[in-house]
Amino acid sequence: MLFHRALVSGLLFVGLFALFILPTSSGQLRGTATLVGIVTDAETGEPLAGANVIIAGSTRGAAADANGRYEIRNVPIGAQRLYVSVVGYEAGTRNLNLREPGIVVTDFALTPAPIEIGEVVVEAERDEQWMRRFERFKEAFIGETPNAEQVEILNPEVLSFSGRLSNLTAYAAETLEIENQALGYRLTYFLKEFQTTRSRTRWDGEPLFEALDGSIQEQAAWDRQRRQAYLGSFHHLMLALLADQLEEQQFRLYMRPMTSTPAVSDGPFAPAPQLSGQRFPLNDVSEILEPGATDNERVLDFEGAVEIVYTGATESEAYRAWLQSRGQQGGVRLGERFQTSQIWLERGPATIDYKGDIVDPYGVTRSGYFAFKRIADQLPKEYRPWR
Repeated sequence: MLFHRALVSGLLFVGLFALFILPTSSGQLRGTATLVGIVTDAETGEPLAGANVIIAGSTRGAAADANGRYEIRNVPIGAQRLYVSVVGYEAGTRNLNLREPGIVVTDFALTPAPIEIGEVVVEAERDEQWMRRFERFKEAFIGETPNAEQVEILNPEVLSFSGRLSNLTAYAAETLEIENQALGYRLTYFLKEFQTTRSRTRWDGEPLFEALDGSIQEQAAWDRQRRQAYLGSFHHLMLALLADQLEEQQFRLYMRPMTSTPAVSDGPFAPAPQLSGQRFPLNDVSEILEPGATDNERVLDFEGAVEIVYTGATESEAYRAWLQSRGQQGGVRLGERFQTSQIWLERGPATIDYKGDIVDPYGVTRSGYFAFKRIADQLPKEYRPWR
């Protein structure tokens, strides 16, 4: 776990006590919607039976029936990202902002993308080069936190790679099946593309979560680990912002001017931008959070970067090693430091719904501790520690 042992017992109690007051400030129950639609071949119009339609990053999904029809019930209104996948077709996505309960019709027409023989091959025999590439992929995709040690890709044979370790591209011939024994989830991961370099990792794809069955002792351990993974996370920050409870939730925010503008990213993680040595405390959330189009929405808008210091836990040794491996300053730091992250807006103002979800999932770019935590520390978007 990313927390130092000495901090778990002392700081966790304070954090959990504060968390219980979040729901009263971040919104009441808004209702649910039912998502329905048809998935078809864009060229022939024929229905695509068995197409997977999921709410990205959640535990909700459905398979299309023989007529290509799907239905997902009890979907909370607000920001939801639909991801549709079927073998032999380009995946489809749709960012929805559900503002009222009811039935929402969203059809998909997928473009055929036949795989040429030899282009992507399920590798039955894995040589030494494949193994080195696979280990590099796991580090960048699953992560390098202590939780990553308890995460296993169950079907690694569906992966193939190109490029060097310093500029690696990965392909998945089928969905990845991932078991996370640290947090108690099985993930079906629809990976469309993946690339990692020394300074930036990006991928396109979405997970569907399923809780594992376990003994009473295992369930209790998973519950503790899930709470710890949530505390100090990006989602925790968003809910604290919406509830105007930054101090109660142990966050300190600072404005950091940029000395250079980062390149536009296709994903939520990126190397930290060049920041000025100056930083200015952000004491009022209204400085970066504005009213949205409805009472259920807010707009995150600021110039430069926001630096987030989570005082509930210090940096782990694994994080320092991660920084050092990328030629950053983590290996030469003296003393303990609180977990620190940066966020910035590459695409302009970002709309946040009452659940703390970003309408454009790539609308907020993250670095620092937020980027250090990858699949091994990811929770379903509907997870709340007080439930």
